[in-house]
Amino acid sequence: MSKNNNGIRTWIEVDRGRLKLNYETFRQIVSQAAIMAVCKSNAYGHSFIDYAQEMEKLGIDWLGLDSILEALPLRQNGLTKPMLVLGYTLPEMIGEAAANNISLTVSNWEAVKNLPRDAKLKIHLKFDTGMCRQGFFPEEVEKVLDYCEKELPQVEIEGVFTHFAGAKNPAFPQGTKEQLTKFQVVLDAVAKRGLKPIRHAAATSGAIVFPQAQFDMVRLGIGLYGLWPSQEVKYAYSDKFALKPILTWKTVVAEIKSVPAGSRVGYDFTELLERPTTIGILPIGYWHGYDRSLSSIGKVLVNGHRARVLGRVSMDIITVDLTDIPDVQVGSEVVLLGEQGSAEMSADEMASLADTSSYEIITRLNPLIKRIYV
Repeated sequence: MSKNNNGIRTWIEVDRGRLKLNYETFRQIVSQAAIMAVCKSNAYGHSFIDYAQEMEKLGIDWLGLDSILEALPLRQNGLTKPMLVLGYTLPEMIGEAAANNISLTVSNWEAVKNLPRDAKLKIHLKFDTGMCRQGFFPEEVEKVLDYCEKELPQVEIEGVFTHFAGAKNPAFPQGTKEQLTKFQVVLDAVAKRGLKPIRHAAATSGAIVFPQAQFDMVRLGIGLYGLWPSQEVKYAYSDKFALKPILTWKTVVAEIKSVPAGSRVGYDFTELLERPTTIGILPIGYWHGYDRSLSSIGKVLVNGHRARVLGRVSMDIITVDLTDIPDVQVGSEVVLLGEQGSAEMSADEMASLADTSSYEIITRLNPLIKRIYV
């Protein structure tokens, strides 16, 4: 049984050494630009306060959050690096941003007109170059700059940015190139005003596949956590550098029992056992983030072997087949996501079984599960 569980039944370990390696890898890829570590959504499941603290120790340049309610706890925990809220900020929270030196994304006319005239606030203007989510249209750039200059004399346009919709497939670069062309229109208009904001466009895929899009800063999320943004990017670049997943999700065997052939397992009797089976009961379920779609097809690692999920994933329990795995005892450590010996259950494989993406697998891990940085 692991010494890292601290008396809890399920926990997540985050590997500091691998995080450092990933960070150093991207420092080489992005040699001229600043790096923002995207910590939003509980740092993609890795515990955003712990993760941000580790990134500050490593020398990160910026921290990216989704909301002011994510950014404020970082300031309260002593983090000092520049922070950008990437998502929508409620008008009543703008004062908190100004008071705590937290930069805000402004991406539409309602948002810009909500900015207080007398607030000494830093903003990043976001432009929609083709993704059709947040952002002013490029043809609005002159009007936006005029408004900020005339109506918001205390507001600093600290940054100008966009976001790519299709940078994850190196074989089809045209859409990203078109977005870059539109973004350049914005940058030209900004430069003509004599403004020198931080220019940023690329996330992990963009930083790897489109080095011309690195500009002054890149926003790295999935890559720093050691996961490839897509199978296409992995196929094209994994022979050039390595990324190491930093997260391992663990639990323990809570109960073992033997049942005869012909038994049915789980809610609605969905699993019919064709042989006498040794069953392991694990105290995790879909409440913890183990997706219900993994019923009867998910795999976990026990003593370096793969064990298949039997029957339905329940709210707090899954059942696995231990029949062919030697030396399993109550309390034996189980890896749900990550490596154990030479065996691995990767986020990509789990995502494929669940018909989703690795992003969803890790970000949906219940934030109440203890994260332990090792």
